[in-house]
Amino acid sequence: MKILVVDDHALVREGLRQVLKILDENVEVLETENCAGAFELAQQHPDIDLILLDYHLPDMNGLEALDTLGRKHPELPVLVLSGSANQQIAQQVLRSGASGYINKSGASEELIHAIERVLNGDIYHPEDLLTQPGSQHEGKVDVKPPLTKRQERVLRGLIDGLPNRDISAQLHVSEQTVKTHVAAILRYFDAQNRTQAVVAAARSGYRI
Repeated sequence: MKILVVDDHALVREGLRQVLKILDENVEVLETENCAGAFELAQQHPDIDLILLDYHLPDMNGLEALDTLGRKHPELPVLVLSGSANQQIAQQVLRSGASGYINKSGASEELIHAIERVLNGDIYHPEDLLTQPGSQHEGKVDVKPPLTKRQERVLRGLIDGLPNRDISAQLHVSEQTVKTHVAAILRYFDAQNRTQAVVAAARSGYRI
């Protein structure tokens, strides 16, 4: 497993490295202090499994970084970390294609859980932020962000009736990656098979 940590504070990067060792003692952790370094490392290491991206970085913010990563590496999951528990930022990064958002002040166990969810193809969103008092989602515990851009591309293949092999070739990713996204899409729509997922997607307003 290879994970890229992007944060401008050396102590934070070291702390994340230690947490990631709990997740997998053989994990390879790449580090950089800014987005420019992240883009370069992502280009040099196409086998990166996940990016942990600080929202506040010296050269650009998380939304700008997500836009660049989404265009250059659309299949690479990104988990955004922030030092502030901000509901608006959480919703913005999820709408911008992030696979998850988590507060840096949370417990290590929460971070590990979020990483495991994202690596499994799910989207991790903090319910406590999406249901803050006074928010438009107050009192709702079933709020789901939209599918990520990566998952939407796979869903497009499902809608076209393509098998995993063809979707894999079309998106230039491994069949295992496609299988992971298909499984996440089925869970997202609470579907038992691909046909049910396509029908549920149409009912939910997906026109891809």
